[in-house]
Amino acid sequence: MRRSVRKRLLLLLAAAAVLAFAAWQWRQENREAPGTLLALEPSAISHVEVHTGNAPTEHYAKRDGHWYRIDGAAVRADDGRLGELTETAAAPVLRWRPASDFDPARIGLTPPSATLALDGHSLDFGEISVTGPQCYVRVDGRVALVSVRYMPRASRGQAGKLP
Repeated sequence: MRRSVRKRLLLLLAAAAVLAFAAWQWRQENREAPGTLLALEPSAISHVEVHTGNAPTEHYAKRDGHWYRIDGAAVRADDGRLGELTETAAAPVLRWRPASDFDPARIGLTPPSATLALDGHSLDFGEISVTGPQCYVRVDGRVALVSVRYMPRASRGQAGKLP
């Protein structure tokens, strides 16, 4: 075998080994990824409940592609705000821990700063973490650390009554 052919063959083998290692590493990272807060598709969510601070709980339902506040008379809600709230279901989790690893009062979960229910799945939001702009979220006996941008905010009262 000529020297140039051997060099090319070794180069191809080295490139194949690097690609195989990269594929293996990618699969390992995906397998170990913490995932999202809920296994719900945000666009499929049709009922939302939001409770922040001392304000009364707000109830919303999606009808004909639009969101309505259903506390009493039907009131059209801000579709953008409700879209943000439903996107919380797909919020990427930075880390999951068992709820038993924490004292709920120390991370702001007794009582929670905000509670968000998406199609009956309850998310309790606690304090902002000392490690960065993340907050604690209690979900089904586990506590997740997610970006603070997913913490629900109170309604600004911009909804208008339907005619």
